[in-house]
Amino acid sequence: MAADPQITEGRLDALREEAARTGKVQDYGIAPVGSPFPRPASAVSYHGNPVLKPPTWTWQVPLYFFVGGVAGISTVIAVVAHLFGNAGRIRAGLWIGFLGAMISAPLLIADLGRPARFLNMLRVFKLRSAMSVGAWTLAGFSSAVGLAVVCHELILAGYGNVFLLVIEWMAEIAAALSGLILASYTSVLLSVTAIPVWSENRKLVPIVFLAGGLGSAAAVLELLGFLVPVTQFIGIVASTVETLVAIIIELRGRYVDRPLREGVVGWLTRTGGALAGPTSLMLRIFSGHSSVARYVAAVCFVIGALISRYAWIGAGRFSSRDPQALFRIQRPAS
Repeated sequence: MAADPQITEGRLDALREEAARTGKVQDYGIAPVGSPFPRPASAVSYHGNPVLKPPTWTWQVPLYFFVGGVAGISTVIAVVAHLFGNAGRIRAGLWIGFLGAMISAPLLIADLGRPARFLNMLRVFKLRSAMSVGAWTLAGFSSAVGLAVVCHELILAGYGNVFLLVIEWMAEIAAALSGLILASYTSVLLSVTAIPVWSENRKLVPIVFLAGGLGSAAAVLELLGFLVPVTQFIGIVASTVETLVAIIIELRGRYVDRPLREGVVGWLTRTGGALAGPTSLMLRIFSGHSSVARYVAAVCFVIGALISRYAWIGAGRFSSRDPQALFRIQRPAS
């Protein structure tokens, strides 16, 4: 006969109360509600068993997230530059996007293990699968931005005609649209998981990833010599968003966000946020007409945004090993 759920819950409550009174958490494998942290090593699992499987992504994945974001947003900047007739930024944006696509594919394949696995992901398109959408988006983006670069270089070489111009415009628009998806789907990939620090920040992670991609794309253009008001404005907006996100994480003080505030990952999160946020922002605001300050601000933002990607992945690993984070979400009244 099955055990009475009420008796089971009562027994668990009694164990928690006794653990809180005696401090012998390790004897039960159940952390008392409201207990101080850090907890004993045996209290980080549920009856000795992990609750969630930690992400197994390799170091290539956060780098892919970063490079894909820069590449995708760069093509959007190229299309906007095309609308306003800025030839230099068009070419730079397209080439950044193309090179980013060429780097992104090997990074993703390296994490999957072999090229055949990437090709197998293209056999079926699943709209509800972020991985499937991402693989198809990367393939479409690479094709579109590659075609746009070829057309643009042919036009610059003097082989332009109406047909080639139309093809270039279509390729640029396709690259920009798929680039936006490429820059944002990675945040969705984290948000749809059961890992608490990712799922509970499903509205914040897309903002972080898009702001990081936008600011990094503008920063790369600045490092290539495009110290124009537009890139300065984009940099200020992106740095402001990064600063606000860092403040929100610190002030909310939620238990689920502990990996973002404590330990090595917490320091990574704060370092990345400080470089991409207030450091870059202050350098831009008080730079005046100093090109050196803008170069330094650009470097700080790129480094900070890259660190932030690794910090969020690391936070997911730590959060998956903390069953209390999941229990508190499922039973907020406990």
